[in-house]
Amino acid sequence: MANGGLVCGPISTFSRVQILHLVQSQSPRTIADICDATGLHQNTVREHLQRLIDGGYVIQATERRTTRGRPRTLYSAATGAPEASSPVARDKVTAAARRGDLMRRALPVAESDLGRPATYQIDALIEHLEESGFEPVVDDRQLTVDLTPCPHAAARSKDRPVLCQVHLGLMQGVLTQAGGPLAAAFVRDPALPEECIVQLTDSAA
Repeated sequence: MANGGLVCGPISTFSRVQILHLVQSQSPRTIADICDATGLHQNTVREHLQRLIDGGYVIQATERRTTRGRPRTLYSAATGAPEASSPVARDKVTAAARRGDLMRRALPVAESDLGRPATYQIDALIEHLEESGFEPVVDDRQLTVDLTPCPHAAARSKDRPVLCQVHLGLMQGVLTQAGGPLAAAFVRDPALPEECIVQLTDSAA
């Protein structure tokens, strides 16, 4: 379960969450688009975008123009799909699978019903969530990821839907990048504000 502390890593500020929400909801985006939507200065947006690119959450490309003029830089969400895959995210997934195999050899555990592709997806998902400041508990029978207590429980109520949507999108991106049958379906309706349980689905089941 999560420690209830601050969220860490490249998405540790709400400004970055807002930017991720924008590129997840509509890609590609320009810096001008993001500035208009958030009210942030261009230099601030550039800095946040670079952190998100370094984290493997956003990819950038140069606009292809058929008319005169300087091509713009376009920013999109790294969804894990072939056309929207971040090299940073690919490296993270490969490293997570390697570390997972080492852990399973060193500390034998009961055999999971999940196949190898799904197991590697879970490896990548756990590492992503731990990097973000969570301590996930995965139930591979119920296909749930328990993140209780949610570090965002104290956030403004109007901000919670965006926070949840962004994190769910990032989780799905990690699962897609890893490749396999698992998908992040939805966040269960919480019984308490600090509760956060994500439901996964298995297309191979």
